[in-house]
Amino acid sequence: MSEKKYWDEALETLPRAELEKRQLKDLKVIVQFAYENAPYYKRSFDEAGVKPEDIQTLADIQKLPFIDKTTQRDTQGVGSFLGELCAVPEEEVIFISTSSGSTGVPTMSPFTKKDFDEFQDAESRWFWQIGMRPKDRYVHALNFSLYVGGPDVIGAQNLGALCIWGGTLPSERLLYVLKTYQPTIIWTSPSYAWHLGETAMKNGIDPKKDLAIKKIIVAGELGGSIDSTRKAIEDLWGAEVFDFYGLSDIFGACAAMCEAKDGLHIAEDHILVETIDLKTGEILPPGEVGELVYTTLRKHARPLLRFRTGDIGWIDNTPCSCGRTHGRIHINGRKDDMFIVSAVNVFPSDIEAVIRDIKGITGEYLVRIFEKDYTCKYSVEIERNADNAEPDERIEALVSDALKARIGVKPSDVKVHPDGGLNTRSEHKSKRIIDERN
Repeated sequence: MSEKKYWDEALETLPRAELEKRQLKDLKVIVQFAYENAPYYKRSFDEAGVKPEDIQTLADIQKLPFIDKTTQRDTQGVGSFLGELCAVPEEEVIFISTSSGSTGVPTMSPFTKKDFDEFQDAESRWFWQIGMRPKDRYVHALNFSLYVGGPDVIGAQNLGALCIWGGTLPSERLLYVLKTYQPTIIWTSPSYAWHLGETAMKNGIDPKKDLAIKKIIVAGELGGSIDSTRKAIEDLWGAEVFDFYGLSDIFGACAAMCEAKDGLHIAEDHILVETIDLKTGEILPPGEVGELVYTTLRKHARPLLRFRTGDIGWIDNTPCSCGRTHGRIHINGRKDDMFIVSAVNVFPSDIEAVIRDIKGITGEYLVRIFEKDYTCKYSVEIERNADNAEPDERIEALVSDALKARIGVKPSDVKVHPDGGLNTRSEHKSKRIIDERN
């Protein structure tokens, strides 16, 4: 079994026409189910003048109204504990996770037993896709407290790997685990993968020589899909880095890199993906950048029909060299994080890509967004390497010019700190953007 390439070859290599045929069948079922069982969908469909039987093709999805985080918050707890978006009685729900609440009130994500089991099978698919096998020892270094990524470890257990439920251990304790048990795979955030590697070196542990980590899974931030960030982590650890993408609104990892590392294959048997124009809401063709909109095709506890994610990116449906036919999503950033300077759309991920690629600085950074003379501006703070003897002015000019070349607009200011002076390193997600606009 461990020699096979795919976790589920028939599903993962399904011809595009057959995959879309399957999606349409599941879409019709879930739309009917949501209409009949979730009070919110019954009301919103009726107000929009649409019926479940109006969905006869995948393109008919655009007849349905959008929902978003505000919809979730407004309906949560209304009429029942799980709210008006829930389509099953509470006694059928066996697990709930919650969002972080970083953009408002945390929202619950309920699962039936079938929802949860299918969620874990998808996790097994992603683990197998990046090369995990039963012989591997795996450390799951993610938060287990209400976080939807916590249970993903079950997908690794179902695959047959030896699993260590690390959780959010302090760095010194986690390094003890890595050195003592010699696991081969770990999952954490990009920021923490970098921080943990640096901490290891400062404690006399060479990740390449003293540890057995061969693959690092990262998620929760965009770093894993930024070539320069991924390479920096790989060089530090001597290990391959694979990016995963998930949403508490749906389930743990919904998409993952394969060996080609050209975007993240999304579970199109579970999720129908649309890309829409940010201003008009019109559907864009594959390959064009817009807001990603997801419809859950098989999740019954709380179906999400045309959920606006707030993620800006695009989907590539062209064949992948790995042989998998499910589309690959590319995330540029969050709609909430994007800012406009001199008519140029700027994403923090673009800034990170530049910073991580410059020699002589640590790769840590902080971006401040502010208004001056009624115009949006940004400044960047970075750290010099301890052994970098270049004057601050030279480093500032180097960073400023590199940002201008990549993004199109210079920062108003670049400030240089000593190594460790920024205090942006984190054992979870790092806070790197400070918006000082009113």
